[in-house]
Amino acid sequence: MKMTVTNKSPAARPVLTRRGGSAVGDRVFSWWTLGTGLLVLAILGLILITTVREAWPAFDAMGLRFLTERIWDPNPATGDAIFGALSFAYGTAVSSLIALLFAVPVSVGIALFLTELAPRRLRGPAVTVIDLLAAVPSVVFGLWGILVVAPALVPVYQWMHDILGGIPLLGRLFGPVGSGRNFMTAGLILAIMVTPIITSITREVFSTVPRADKDAALALGATRWEMIKGAVLPHSFGGVVGAVMLGLGRAMGETIAVALVIGGATNITANMFAPGNSMAAVIVQQFGESTGTFTAALIGLGVVLFAMTVLINVLARSVVRRAEARMKGSLA
Repeated sequence: MKMTVTNKSPAARPVLTRRGGSAVGDRVFSWWTLGTGLLVLAILGLILITTVREAWPAFDAMGLRFLTERIWDPNPATGDAIFGALSFAYGTAVSSLIALLFAVPVSVGIALFLTELAPRRLRGPAVTVIDLLAAVPSVVFGLWGILVVAPALVPVYQWMHDILGGIPLLGRLFGPVGSGRNFMTAGLILAIMVTPIITSITREVFSTVPRADKDAALALGATRWEMIKGAVLPHSFGGVVGAVMLGLGRAMGETIAVALVIGGATNITANMFAPGNSMAAVIVQQFGESTGTFTAALIGLGVVLFAMTVLINVLARSVVRRAEARMKGSLA
């Protein structure tokens, strides 16, 4: 790269001009980045094509009933096997939603504390602990959940049922309690697992807010909370939603931990204290004993899970774009 001066006055600034080699390098870099981006899309497309092809015998046998049927009976005493993904899709959605209801407020609160309130000497150790929690294997969370958390929560669930069970709508959500292995326990374990992920990304997003914006809000007489609400949160909204979507993807795809604590029942119920199952959990539970169309049906559950994840991410991006446009309009 060659440096030339277009004006000889003292205030003149040097202007950079490109040589041919630099232009070639830029072109190579542009094509390389384009190729890597297309490679990711190609890998996702190949995953989708191969899984759909392997799952086609089950899709062909069940048709749309694969998505709408509640019953999952691969070894019926009489008649043909029935493969319905609806119960498992319901269990995946419910346990993931419970996880987000608990994890998102806690994660955002921790991230705000570390970026805005925590003393400098406390931030380093706190971040290290959060990162270590994210590195704990999921089977450890599952074993802890089934051996410690589930038995300990049974009295709590029973107390909540005694208090809320007589209320018409809440009584359906907090119904009779069986064992501690149920939708609620699975959601709580997932919440603990996804909290470090959401916290780490949200903390990084909050740290990108310009210091000038914060100082300007405080200089105008805003309290710390008003500064966070007016400067930090609007600037970070898209990044926070992205962090939540990553946490949701982890929760929807979790296998061993959920398989150990959700109860293993094919069940659609409003009772959060009832056992159920999720798509990822039933795949890991039954794949080893499956053959033929049974195996294809389990792969089909993976296809449905993939489609649910993509659909949720597309909807989340649409929500983020509309919300950010609304925020910019209100600020203008």
